[in-house]
Amino acid sequence: MTNQILKISDGVQHFGQYGKSFQEKIFHCLISDEKWASQMVEVMTPSFFDVGYLEYLCEKFFSYFSKYRSFPSLGLLVTIIKDDLSQTDDSVLRDQLIDFLYRVKTSSNVSDLAYVKDKALDFCRRQAFKEALESAVELIQTDKFDSVVTLMKEAVSVGIQSSVGHDFFEETDARFVKVNRKVCPTGLKEIDSPSILQGGLARGEIGVVTANTGVGKSHWLVQMGASALRHGKNVLHYTFELSEYSVGLRYDANLCDIPSNDVQDRKEEVLKKYDDGEFGRLIIKEYPTGAASVVTIRNHIEKLSLKGFVPSLIIIDYADIMRSTRAYDSLRHELKLIYEELRNLAMDLNVPVWTASQANRESASSEIVGLENMSEAYGKAMVADVVISISRRAQEKSSGVGRLFVAKNRAGRDGILFPIKIDTAKSKFTILDEKEMTLNEAVNQSESDMKQLLKKKWKEVSNEYR
Repeated sequence: MTNQILKISDGVQHFGQYGKSFQEKIFHCLISDEKWASQMVEVMTPSFFDVGYLEYLCEKFFSYFSKYRSFPSLGLLVTIIKDDLSQTDDSVLRDQLIDFLYRVKTSSNVSDLAYVKDKALDFCRRQAFKEALESAVELIQTDKFDSVVTLMKEAVSVGIQSSVGHDFFEETDARFVKVNRKVCPTGLKEIDSPSILQGGLARGEIGVVTANTGVGKSHWLVQMGASALRHGKNVLHYTFELSEYSVGLRYDANLCDIPSNDVQDRKEEVLKKYDDGEFGRLIIKEYPTGAASVVTIRNHIEKLSLKGFVPSLIIIDYADIMRSTRAYDSLRHELKLIYEELRNLAMDLNVPVWTASQANRESASSEIVGLENMSEAYGKAMVADVVISISRRAQEKSSGVGRLFVAKNRAGRDGILFPIKIDTAKSKFTILDEKEMTLNEAVNQSESDMKQLLKKKWKEVSNEYR
């Protein structure tokens, strides 16, 4: 009886304007507007659709998002359901799907989508209320009235966030509770200081090191991993240029304080170091350049979890040469998507992620590499929580010195410049803290004065290490 009240023969519900046409346009909105779809995935379920083929499509659409944290394109969705269509005995469903997908593909302009998006939450609430009514019938028959009340409250609250915000004057105490940031230290006390990173890169954050080719990006990432291992944390290191073997030697060099070229000849020393120490686990996984996407990374992490390995830190060497899950005409848009997906990965897994970004050609002659020097910079810089740049000229490489600049930092101070010693043989960075300076020293000076000041400081540093 209940189903007869709520549904009619063609599957269209009796809630007025929210019939078949409206529900079809909802799917149009989902497939054409990823940002809107990401908002609706929290409040909408496939069962809200009274039309069978729409419920089927949305179940596939949302299931894909649940697994890969991105939405399939229309073409990919068609590919996903092809096998099901070929095997199903439900010819009516198959014909309805083919007809609807053809209409979606060929429709260049669907009217009223703005209206549909505006009314979508109301649609979801009504559908949730309708489902609650159906369930309530059985609960009432078994005298479970408390459960009925709960169902109704949940239905009415669909789309309403549990928190209405921070009541500034009433909830004063909450702002004075010190939050224990769970971090992975960089191993550099100056960077990990309370005024800068507050201990290191925190869970759910993404850190980016940017530099020109051959300056030391990969060595920096190894140092980040080695520091985490020393603190007993599990590290998952992805490499897209170097082999697993080569990256492993760099970790040996850093952890054992032995030049990488000497590691093989000092096997017993290395093994004793690991036997005596208490390190976390390290997994190094190699993929060819351009072969791995964030989805690839997610699948690999899922396999590792089945074997009992849960990463405390993920290192991506490096994001710029990953494969995007969606093709764009602009490289900038593809890179922005990759970094957004990495950010989502960090937040979903609640782990920090360190990666690297190539600096543009102009940075080769720059005293300091800034955000503007990041290749295709804007989208990447917006996503990152921390951006560290490393710069050194050809003559500085021979003396092993360079500059480290905190270009962006959501956790504390940025705009801080540090002279550094870079030991590429051991993948180690050392900050020469006695030479620390900030860019504020140069703010009120001419460009030429600034360059002279910097040259003087770097000359002092390089002379110390000749």
